[in-house]
Amino acid sequence: MLTPKEIALKTIESGVKKAKLSIFEKILLSIFAGVFIGFGAYGSLTVMQTFGNLDLGLMKFLGAVVFPVGLMLVIIAGGELFTGNNLMTMALLDKKITFKEMLSNWIIVYIGNFIGSFFLAFLISKTGLVNENISKLATSTAVGKVNLSISQALIRGFLCNILVVLAVWMSTGAKDIASKILAIWFPIMLFVLMGYEHSVANMFYIPLGKFLGANISWPKMWTGNLIPVTLGNILGGGIFIPFVYYIVYVYLDK
Repeated sequence: MLTPKEIALKTIESGVKKAKLSIFEKILLSIFAGVFIGFGAYGSLTVMQTFGNLDLGLMKFLGAVVFPVGLMLVIIAGGELFTGNNLMTMALLDKKITFKEMLSNWIIVYIGNFIGSFFLAFLISKTGLVNENISKLATSTAVGKVNLSISQALIRGFLCNILVVLAVWMSTGAKDIASKILAIWFPIMLFVLMGYEHSVANMFYIPLGKFLGANISWPKMWTGNLIPVTLGNILGGGIFIPFVYYIVYVYLDK
């Protein structure tokens, strides 16, 4: 595997490539990423309701075991994920891309992630495969997410994306698919198990809950969850981790 210094340089290189993608490429790949994260999220719900009669901690762990497949698909199969792309700040700090290029990527990818997540949630709600237990879990999950306080949503988003970008960071250092899977699985499993908030996953969870009958307004989805969680994700994955790693592994090593 690569050293942390080598991972930092690879991350900067990746940030440059992401900044240079065309709008069309960003939209298509980000829609895919939204769908992929939604697949993992729905798989997690399915496992949790299947084992709903078990101990609550064990049920949460089993759901967390499945969820990481979403990021595995994004990184290994290919996709543009807003939360992972927060690491582009390393390329910005190294003056390899401009703030405008980074912000453009984040905005377009965020919109594409929402389209993919929302679309999958709608399709799943129409499959006829959502049983009563899954429906109850999906609606209660959605309601719980939009009723967090602003500070709770912000802090949970902050902690979540620390683990997400660390999963991306470690997978960058892995040189084969099996190693990438292991690098991704542990941090992502951990953030789900601990109940943190991921903006793109919530773009799936909350619309799915609403489609299945949750009493949630679309504005409440944004003000009660997505906006504060997104800001927290940026603070954790776009500032806290990349700034420290850039200083240690790039700036001080020049």
